[in-house]
Amino acid sequence: MTMDKDWAILQGSFLLANKLCLPSSLSSLQKCDWDKVGKPVLATVREICGEENVGGHLKSKAASWRKKLVCVVWLKLLSRENREDVEEAWRESTFFPLHSPLPEVNHTVLMELLKSLSAADIFAHFLLCLPPRQMCSELERLTEHVKSNPVGEDDVHFFLELWWQLWKGRYEQFGEQQNLEVLFANQVAHLTSQPASLTHQAAKRLKLDSSALPHNTGVLDILLHTLTDMKDVISKPEHGLYALSNCLDALYTTFLIDHSVILPIKDKIVFLSKAMSVSENSDKLSSQLIQEVQRDLRASLTPSQFQPSRLSLHEALRSVAELTHFWQSHGLLKVCSGSPSSYTAFRLQQSVHRMLAALEEADMTGEEESEKNNLRGLLASMAFPTVESSSEVSMRVAMTIVSHRLEDYHDVTVLFASEKSWAAHDERWLDCLEENKTAFQHCDTLIQLASTLTSQLHSESFAVSQARRLLKVVTAVFTALALEDKNKALAAVLRISSKGFCGCSGSSALIAGFEQELNMAFNCIIQGGGKAPTAEGNLSTAVSLVARVAFQNPEATLRSCCHSAIFNKGAFALMSKILQQLPGLEGVTESKSDGRRNPTRLLCRCLQEIISVRSLSDNEKEQFLKFVELMMVPVATVEGERESLLSPQELVNTFVLPNLALSGSNVVDLNLSLQLLHAALSVDVQQEVASSSTHWVLECSPFPLLYILAQFHDQALRCLEQPPEGAVHHWSMDTKELLASVLITLAQVVGVQVEAAPSRWSRALFWLHDKMKELDWTVYFHLKPVWGRHFKNEVPTSLLAVCHLPEQEWSGLNLPQYGPGTGLLAWMECCALSESLQSIMLSSLALDQRQSEHVSMFSKGLLVALTQTMPWCSVPQWSRLLGALKELITSGRLHVPFSLEYVEFLPLLDLRRFSYELCLSVLMLRVLQLLCGSSCSHWLTGDGWAHLARLYAHTVREVMNSLRAKLALPASGTLTVSPNVHPAPPKGSDVSCNSFKVSKMSQDSLKDLKEGAQTVEQVPSQEVLFVLSQIFCHVQHIQVMMPGGQSEPLFLSSLEILSHYQTIMSAFPESSTPLENENTKHFFYTIADNLENQEMKSVLQQKITQLALSPA
Repeated sequence: MTMDKDWAILQGSFLLANKLCLPSSLSSLQKCDWDKVGKPVLATVREICGEENVGGHLKSKAASWRKKLVCVVWLKLLSRENREDVEEAWRESTFFPLHSPLPEVNHTVLMELLKSLSAADIFAHFLLCLPPRQMCSELERLTEHVKSNPVGEDDVHFFLELWWQLWKGRYEQFGEQQNLEVLFANQVAHLTSQPASLTHQAAKRLKLDSSALPHNTGVLDILLHTLTDMKDVISKPEHGLYALSNCLDALYTTFLIDHSVILPIKDKIVFLSKAMSVSENSDKLSSQLIQEVQRDLRASLTPSQFQPSRLSLHEALRSVAELTHFWQSHGLLKVCSGSPSSYTAFRLQQSVHRMLAALEEADMTGEEESEKNNLRGLLASMAFPTVESSSEVSMRVAMTIVSHRLEDYHDVTVLFASEKSWAAHDERWLDCLEENKTAFQHCDTLIQLASTLTSQLHSESFAVSQARRLLKVVTAVFTALALEDKNKALAAVLRISSKGFCGCSGSSALIAGFEQELNMAFNCIIQGGGKAPTAEGNLSTAVSLVARVAFQNPEATLRSCCHSAIFNKGAFALMSKILQQLPGLEGVTESKSDGRRNPTRLLCRCLQEIISVRSLSDNEKEQFLKFVELMMVPVATVEGERESLLSPQELVNTFVLPNLALSGSNVVDLNLSLQLLHAALSVDVQQEVASSSTHWVLECSPFPLLYILAQFHDQALRCLEQPPEGAVHHWSMDTKELLASVLITLAQVVGVQVEAAPSRWSRALFWLHDKMKELDWTVYFHLKPVWGRHFKNEVPTSLLAVCHLPEQEWSGLNLPQYGPGTGLLAWMECCALSESLQSIMLSSLALDQRQSEHVSMFSKGLLVALTQTMPWCSVPQWSRLLGALKELITSGRLHVPFSLEYVEFLPLLDLRRFSYELCLSVLMLRVLQLLCGSSCSHWLTGDGWAHLARLYAHTVREVMNSLRAKLALPASGTLTVSPNVHPAPPKGSDVSCNSFKVSKMSQDSLKDLKEGAQTVEQVPSQEVLFVLSQIFCHVQHIQVMMPGGQSEPLFLSSLEILSHYQTIMSAFPESSTPLENENTKHFFYTIADNLENQEMKSVLQQKITQLALSPA
């Protein structure tokens, strides 16, 4: 530290004071001489500090100067006592330039300077910087000084003030004042060769070890003994009240509590407001005054930082009781009930009440009990005037705490926000709120503000302008919150009302402004979302916009989200991402249904209202479906659990069950209902598999739901038949496939629950089984997971004639449509139902392959059964049937004679490796010939023939996949010849129905194929070409036979076959001679010429013309 002009003047004043001491000096000053010699020093301090000014900056400067002065004088004294080395000090001591020019001083100078400056707080802070032993030593010096003659009221006041400042402890300081304390502590440690007790990170309240104190004497011992010695000196009632208050609080915090007493914030505000009412400057509430009262209250409720040493509770009680009795007998504790109370009296009143309550609860015995009763009697006899506090003062105190961010200001903001009486009648409340918005940016505070605003809007006398101002502040505070706190606030608003502030009786004046903000928010989101809906910044902005309007009116905001998700193309993804980040909107509200009130999530209700008033197009239904799928994905909720904004149970109960119950109405969109049910069943609900948990579907009438779905499936089994005249035909093959998928999935879920508690569901199980008798027998097997082992498998009796099935598990049904000779029809229907059932059917088939007549009859019967089964199969069912046919053909149980109707000359080829492909192609030709014949052609509608063409095209793709596996023929792109390796066939992809383009192999692929072919012997390229030609002829034959002859799937299959034919010819030129190639092209051209559709015929013939051998 460097000396400045002011400090030089101060040093001069000390030198002048030293001269006034002549013939003595300041180093030997007596207490009685300070008034004479200290005047120059005090006058200089007043001049430098400018205490006549009241500016805040100058007051801060004055406090800093006073503190520096005390520090320098004290260090001057300590450096003399510890005989500091001057040579070392001028190099290392920060304070040396300041205190070295001062004359030598003694403790009397320091103590009297402290008294004159009213610097008990400064002295206490420096004392707390010292090591425990030295602190007690310095404290004893001070007490000896104040007890020495002459003893005046200023000595008493300084002692009592120092006591209480020690009890209040150090408070947090910043900047120069904090640095000064640290430097002081380090310098004292250096002088005394003891470690410093204070650092920059030191605790505000330190605990003192009594074992480290001199003569085993504690701080409280010193203070109580000093007060006992000075009791005769105390003559003012104010000092008597102050002294007893210190004693009681010290006794309470040292012996009677072991942890801090936490008062409710409302009680704290009442205490502060009463303290302000009795203070001298009650009209001017300064932040400094409130801060000091807060420190007083905290010191009274916090365990003391000073541990007792020799002093016991019994001795402390006796000392305090003796002091109380002495001062009472001298009339120093009388407080006139008719006169205004002082702050000291008010503080004593609070101390007495605390002590009486603590003594009442304290469990003591023996002498302690006696002293406790004595003190209780003395304290109970004291009377205090009643201190009242008005709501006006309480509000002003709260406003001051909030404005200056004083202690507990966050809790005060919660109280401030919740006091509706303050908000209703005082503009200053709203002014404070607007000026200190940042102080209220906490979730709990915002929730209270929202409640206050709601109360105002419900009030008949509320001011519209004030409500608008408050709403503006509340929404601004909400906008500034973190996302997690926003969700908590949204959940709180939903608990008040689903319509938020717009649901209040007096909200009409706010609705117009809200609707404008709502429209602007969603216009901004929709217009900006089209550019980059997945960008993190855009999404965050969209979430903030939606959250802001949702906070004002959750229901209207959710309705707008749902409307955008359904009716704005592609907006469902963005809306789902926004809502998934706002789980606070998942609150449950009540909705009316059938005259009853049902708890329903708000999102579900909004969706229900939207789709109930407007019919949806196919695209809108698709967006609705995708939106609800995303909304059922679980997200982390406000409570930390994982829940979805739309539960599967709610979706099914709200949108599926009511529609399915109205299945006879034309307006019911069955397909959408099934898609919604399928989406709900597909949701991965965590912990559902646990044995102790139950699946949500059990709350959705699962057994009636299974029965309804089974009924629908029964009706859809013949979905492609010609409907009766006037019938409403709403079944399609897609609906049938969806029905089967939903029915199987639901049965699996219910089956797990039934197996876990069979006795609970036995009645419902038998009811459902009894209902199945009305339906087609195949529906029974979709519910196999539900039946478990409770029932046998029931099949037509004719099936038992062609299968060896155990009677313990299988029983026959006498069905009129399954008479003699229909066993294979039932067998094939079983094969199409499931993989497991197909395996049973294949392994139990009653067929003696050693008897050629049996094989021949079986093959003929199977052809007829296949003809009857194929048109009604869905694609998955047909895939299973193809698997069964492959097993029958490769095992030799199914005999398919191969005719040469498309072969002019017998080729000398080995076709045994391709017997399956050829036989399956011929078998399908025979089936389609039967179906297209006069006896069967009336079975199907136009949609039925289109579906049959798709099934046959699917079969052709399966055959092509099998050929690729045997020749390693690629689906597209690359090609590798490896006749000894059979890779898994790639998944076939449907060719677009709107284009006749077929993918071609690149020249690089052909080159790779040729190079690979040179290393492989006996590549069956000729055989593959022959098989492809036969399949092409079969496809063309069938396309010509089918009604209309314009089947696009078969046309695309023909193009694909020709493409593969060209690929092999190019890769294996030796597989065909130019003459054979020309003959084949002519033959293909002739076959294609039978097509009726000129456009298809032209494209095919052009493709055939392009077939050519690559140059060798």
